[in-house]
Amino acid sequence: MNTYCKLDCCEKCDLFQKTCKGCEESGGHPCGGSCLAAEYIKKDGFDAFQKLKSDIIQQINSMGIDKLEIKDLNLLIGAYVNLEYPLPNGTTAKFLNDNEIYLANQIGKPDSERCYGVLANDKFILICEYGCMGADPEIIAFRKISQ
Repeated sequence: MNTYCKLDCCEKCDLFQKTCKGCEESGGHPCGGSCLAAEYIKKDGFDAFQKLKSDIIQQINSMGIDKLEIKDLNLLIGAYVNLEYPLPNGTTAKFLNDNEIYLANQIGKPDSERCYGVLANDKFILICEYGCMGADPEIIAFRKISQ
């Protein structure tokens, strides 16, 4: 296993065999960006990473977003979830780094064909809503992490 966190995310990732050899071999920078888990585990140990994850889950669940409850967050590269969001001035913008590894999850909205997308690092939480394959994304919340 080539990960600090001992998860099998590298073996499940399409990029692993193409451009990345895992976070241990890359010093915590798979695919050219930082892995949030690797950075925390290298600095303060696995328990510090788990605490960060738990704190973020608690912050998300306390936001009071209708029918959104997070039980876990997974590691996911930004390139897979870096949607272009429409802005009020008619332009679009991406908010993520394609090469960074974030904490993320997707939750289907009950009685809807849309999903909530939840994404975070140690600086911010982004919650959005979108249709099939990321269609018509809308930002629901974008906020700084409470320390």
